[in-house]
Amino acid sequence: MFTERTSVGLDVHARSVVAHAMDVQTGEVFKARLCPDPGEVTAWIKALPGPAAAIYEAGPTGYGLARTLLASDVRTVVAAPSKLQKPSGSRVKTDAIDAEHLSTLLRLDAFTAVTVPDELTEAARDLVRAREDCRSDLMRARHRLSKLLLRHGIVYSGGQAWVGAHDAWLRRQRFDSPLVQAAFDEAYDSVVTITARRDRLDERIEAMAVNSQYTDVVRRLGCLRGISTLTGFGLAVEIGDWTRFTGNSIGSFVGLIPSESSSGQSRSLGPITKTGNSHARRLLVEAAWHHQHRYVPGKTIRDRWDLASPAARARGDLGNRRLNHRWNQFKARKKRPIVANAAIARELAGWCWSLAVLED
Repeated sequence: MFTERTSVGLDVHARSVVAHAMDVQTGEVFKARLCPDPGEVTAWIKALPGPAAAIYEAGPTGYGLARTLLASDVRTVVAAPSKLQKPSGSRVKTDAIDAEHLSTLLRLDAFTAVTVPDELTEAARDLVRAREDCRSDLMRARHRLSKLLLRHGIVYSGGQAWVGAHDAWLRRQRFDSPLVQAAFDEAYDSVVTITARRDRLDERIEAMAVNSQYTDVVRRLGCLRGISTLTGFGLAVEIGDWTRFTGNSIGSFVGLIPSESSSGQSRSLGPITKTGNSHARRLLVEAAWHHQHRYVPGKTIRDRWDLASPAARARGDLGNRRLNHRWNQFKARKKRPIVANAAIARELAGWCWSLAVLED
């Protein structure tokens, strides 16, 4: 609820911050175009009739401004852009209008706030997202190399690709044309370089997962099949504060609930919404595929169980049995595997939540 005297709307960009403030007691309006320096913005807000509250949209500039304002005792809201109410009928959009609109929404409490992470959480997210970008880069580099060979009629048939034997086979490839050889060498070097970068990131993530504020959550999440240290750490830092959700609402946060278009007595469900955190959604979808096979606790899952509490082990075992049973039900009903896996991923998100908030 808005209880402050002055509401401040900030339209934040990389090179400027347009501010619009209104004193609700006198109706006086304050406007300014500021440098994107948190100190300058804070000083301008502190000079307004207080107390003041500020709001701006989440974006590529991060959360540094919000943390600085909060540290200066200025209540700050970072709003979700996709859920802001837009002025109806307006055909003019400027930075000043956006700042004024945000100031109005703050006074009306008509916004959906996002959680402002601390510096450590944001740094950990940067690390796991760098690893995610590296995974995508490696996949593209491998495709380029394999398709280059395919264009010249060379196909590997010696077993699994991108392992030691395949790498030795790649190094033996030679071409008569120096131009083709140069293109192959560059493509192969790209794969080797990105693979080394991925391995370095994996080591950093593994080290942080062993000794950080996320260690307990990662170990509890590891009690579920398909959730290794990398996956568990990625989910832990992307979700952040698990207590914000319930077992039902977390599926909506990661975009794994069906879209809906209903009117009157008709109810039509469509594909999943794919809203929210795309990285967490991909991790859950990949982990869900592991539950389609018969559940027999092996050495890998038992080693991860040894790191968790007895309550987490029991909860993880129950979740694994439940998810495998659900997979068998979908198979018996002839559900398409991709549809069944999305449903399993949604339920897996709920099991992850139950383990993350579990009190040992």
